[in-house]
Amino acid sequence: MATRAHVNIDRARIRELTERETAKLDARTQGSKETYTRAQVSLAGGVASSYQSRDPWPIYLSHGKGAQVWDVDGNEYLDFHNGFGSMVQGHAHDAISKAVNDRIGLGTHFAAPTEDSIVVGEELARRWGLEHWRYVNSGSEATMDAIRIARGVTGRDTIVKIFGSYHGHHDYVMVSIGVEYDAIGDRFDLQSIPYGLGIPQVVADMTVAVPFNDAEAMERRIEKLIAEDRKPACVIMEAAMMNLGVVLPEPGYLEAVREITHKHGILLIFDEVKTGLCIAAGGAVEKYGVVPDMVTLAKALGGGLPCGAIGGTKELFEKVISGKIVQVGTYNGNPLVMAAARANLLDVMTPEAYDHLDALNEHILAGCQAVIEKYEFPGYSVGVGSKGCVTFSPEKITDYESFKANQDEELCSLAWLYNMNRGIFMTPGREEEWTLSITHTIEDCNTFVAAFEELAADLTS
Repeated sequence: MATRAHVNIDRARIRELTERETAKLDARTQGSKETYTRAQVSLAGGVASSYQSRDPWPIYLSHGKGAQVWDVDGNEYLDFHNGFGSMVQGHAHDAISKAVNDRIGLGTHFAAPTEDSIVVGEELARRWGLEHWRYVNSGSEATMDAIRIARGVTGRDTIVKIFGSYHGHHDYVMVSIGVEYDAIGDRFDLQSIPYGLGIPQVVADMTVAVPFNDAEAMERRIEKLIAEDRKPACVIMEAAMMNLGVVLPEPGYLEAVREITHKHGILLIFDEVKTGLCIAAGGAVEKYGVVPDMVTLAKALGGGLPCGAIGGTKELFEKVISGKIVQVGTYNGNPLVMAAARANLLDVMTPEAYDHLDALNEHILAGCQAVIEKYEFPGYSVGVGSKGCVTFSPEKITDYESFKANQDEELCSLAWLYNMNRGIFMTPGREEEWTLSITHTIEDCNTFVAAFEELAADLTS
């Protein structure tokens, strides 16, 4: 993307509009305020996860159907957040609801295999081209177990990840995520920095971060680790996009990573927890044609129920089958979850569904880009599959360094307020992509674009 002329946004104007829009949202969500007061008594911070927090209070939802959600005040929104991308099927999809309802009367949990778990495994193997699968209950569990399998197979401890990428909340990947870039060292020798308290530095040091879209930096760091007798067990990375809004892999990058890992005998794990079924029937493997040694899935797989999966080659899973690598979990393959996943894979996320998602995303991306050009707004639209965003940077973001250099937190927060006050539910106060669902329409996309145009007009007038 070539750098183009753009207007300079008045920071005082951003603050003025933020104050106006905050007051408007606060007035509309007094029920959430009351709920927050109650919730703080029993829930730490009034929420079930820190990613649900927001000042002065979170927006508490009551229900959803299709592309809509409602909060406890009765405000209706078009949902472009979709549970961090989990609900690409839309809320309360009839086929998934029926599958769960049919299953629930037959028993909700056995800690024993059921036929649905076999059907889901067969379909995942067909879509991703990886023979063997195991189930977990979340994306964090999926990446945790995939790394353990990689370590067990190779007999090595060090892992390599992308600086700035999030792979779940276990200690070995809560490293080098949300920090200021100017404090982390040379891009060929980046520091391993714990993400928050409670993560021992000795654990963080076993995870080595490298920049995204830089195969040279990855190979140089791997060669240095090998010289230090710390050859990595695996490289774990988001393949379809880096989750800083949306940062796409540059042409040839994934192929280069695959070649590097093959050459050095290092396992390659594609973390498709956020992408996976959201971008193609076979996720990034289908979209880009690069096949890793393992794939991790979650979020959209369960159609709204907590579900994750790990796929890999038959050879990799031999030590799991023998019991030398322990991969367990009481709720793995839970009957309700497997019923939902089966309906999701076979009846909902069909080829026609992906054609619809592609058409929607092309439309919303084109609409947002037209607004950017009309108002000479600093930014660009970017997306893949059902995911996309407006990146508030006049320069292309390719990795964490360029992201931090151009990050505009004030503008991101204001954009979120504009969306919420115009009936569009998005992730609170983050540089977060949208996830469309198969229940969204072109008209819904136009509503999103109209809200963005109102923001652009107010900031450039």
